[in-house]
Amino acid sequence: MQRLHKILAHAGIGSRRHCEELIAAGHVTVNGKRITSMGFLADPQKNTICCDGIPIKEEKKIYCLLNKPRGYVCTNYDELGRPRAIDLLGHVSQRIYTVGRLDVDSEGLIILTNDGEFANILSHPRYGVPKTYQVEVEGHITREDIEALERGIWLSEGKTASAKITNVNSGSKTSRLEITLREGRNREIRRILARQEYKVRALRRIKIGWLSAPQLKIGKYRRLSDAEVARFYVTGRQRTLCSLKSTT
Repeated sequence: MQRLHKILAHAGIGSRRHCEELIAAGHVTVNGKRITSMGFLADPQKNTICCDGIPIKEEKKIYCLLNKPRGYVCTNYDELGRPRAIDLLGHVSQRIYTVGRLDVDSEGLIILTNDGEFANILSHPRYGVPKTYQVEVEGHITREDIEALERGIWLSEGKTASAKITNVNSGSKTSRLEITLREGRNREIRRILARQEYKVRALRRIKIGWLSAPQLKIGKYRRLSDAEVARFYVTGRQRTLCSLKSTT
């Protein structure tokens, strides 16, 4: 027996958080009965589980690393009809989605998958998977502002976690730096720099955890190896164990 949201995530419906939202909204039935409880347990081998009336089934897991170009959105539906990151993987028959987002004006590495558990490890703050970005801003960035970024910046929803700043090249008209974050707030880098009155001219994600792909051209992708996927899972389990020990 497994929790219902986990079964849905493993079937490629979406991340665990998205699956919880589907359950709460009444989109999911088990043996014809609508389920809205988060703690509901089911057996995917014995029970008929449907999402919006469509029976779910286990899909072959897909793990792709894409170097997203500017101008592409990281969503499966865009009301403006803009090009989507998933369109660059046109031959994949399974329903896939991006893990987190890079905004339309940003480029760089992003993972696409149909494995909800894997997506959760990469995106949930509990696991703290770092993401590193190359950023170019207008103006001369000061040491005081760099130190403020490293301490954390207050936004409307609270103070951000500390950032790691490296490879700073501060000129008179533009400055370049690398920023590593362990959380994924919406448009976080642009917002924290705007709070310090710096306008971002270019933003590119160059690393997800330990994973980088300097030879991967813009608009191209590659499949993750079994070893790469397993390494993220191992990291996730280790962080979970550390978290449990710290609360006992």
